[in-house]
Amino acid sequence: MARKIGSRYTAHQILGRGSAGTVWLGEGPEGPVAIKLLREDLASDQELVGRFVQERTALLGLEHPNVVSVRDLVVDGNDLALVMDLVRGTDLRTRLDREKRLAPEAAVAIVADVADGLAAAHAAGVVHRDVKPENVLLDMQGPLGPGGSHPALLTDFGVAKLIDSPRRTRATKIIGTPDYLAPEIVEGLPPRASVDIYALATVLYELLAGFTPFGGGHPGAVLRRHVTETVVPLPGIPDELWQLIVQCLAKAPASRLRASELGARLRELQPMLAGMPPLDVDEPDTEPEEEPREATPDEPVSSARVRRGAVPLVPGAKPADSNRDTHTSMRVPAPDELAGGARGTARAPRAAGAPRPGSARHRAVTRRRRLVLGGAAVALAAAVGVGTWLATSGDDAGTPRDSHHSSPASP
Repeated sequence: MARKIGSRYTAHQILGRGSAGTVWLGEGPEGPVAIKLLREDLASDQELVGRFVQERTALLGLEHPNVVSVRDLVVDGNDLALVMDLVRGTDLRTRLDREKRLAPEAAVAIVADVADGLAAAHAAGVVHRDVKPENVLLDMQGPLGPGGSHPALLTDFGVAKLIDSPRRTRATKIIGTPDYLAPEIVEGLPPRASVDIYALATVLYELLAGFTPFGGGHPGAVLRRHVTETVVPLPGIPDELWQLIVQCLAKAPASRLRASELGARLRELQPMLAGMPPLDVDEPDTEPEEEPREATPDEPVSSARVRRGAVPLVPGAKPADSNRDTHTSMRVPAPDELAGGARGTARAPRAAGAPRPGSARHRAVTRRRRLVLGGAAVALAAAVGVGTWLATSGDDAGTPRDSHHSSPASP
């Protein structure tokens, strides 16, 4: 059902929903547009509306082929909306969900495009703060690049900053998506351009491996890993590419490359990646899911099968199994919490096809092993018992044991 957005735009149909708002296919004076309509509770926040207007000039002035341009910002009654260019295609998360992981050449080409867009934004003084596959759009009508990749454009500039108002998130809160948060954000430092580089390197790792380097399990555990753990190497990629990823995932922001440097270096590596197939690795083991259990008589059946960590992280949002929701608000971990969890928690990738601990397949394999080992133990005990009986009975009867076992070999 169509609805008016301000005096110049009409929203026709919903394209997607996120925790910050809803994206509509719309129409404006110059043709089709995408309209991101923020949640009503955000639109009613007068402080946020003021910040929205202050950001108008910076966002409208951000123009680059790898950035989804913001055409207008609308404040009209209860409506707070960003009007953006319409990209005919899909987001990177959808492609990743479909293909699991990308060939290195295609992954590097996509990330190089995003790095170029970030370079333009950073030069204009704009930090994205929420770089992740959901915010990377693939233009299916654009020319194919290396590895058959479509042009990549970064969207949702300014949304994280708008929502991260001082009243909404004090020094004890973090705004962001756990899997992609730079360590300095977890430690409560203000976001600089380097947080986007860290997040983009995380995206590159995910495109290659099919999982993020520090994700998995409860969001608190994810935050701790960002601060305390070292990224686990990925087998099968050139060392030059791996060293680039490691540098951009450095804990110290000053050690990371700038966006323009990252884009240039990635394009230099593309020729050596031509024809390489996707990596053959499985996601590392994380905290296993709780075992399903029977409900007690006074307990609803549905509550007996709740996944650990499936709690709403955004005020007003429904519980979800994913911790990749946009603009998640989290408590800043205390220093003692960050200091305690690194030992023994490194997430090394499993061999392809290996079962995950805690999964049904892993339990079945474990049971089979126990049965095999138990059978072997019984057989061994029986053999030992028979041997002992023979030795005892032979001695008791006064008959010699098999002489060729007891006698030394003749010369």
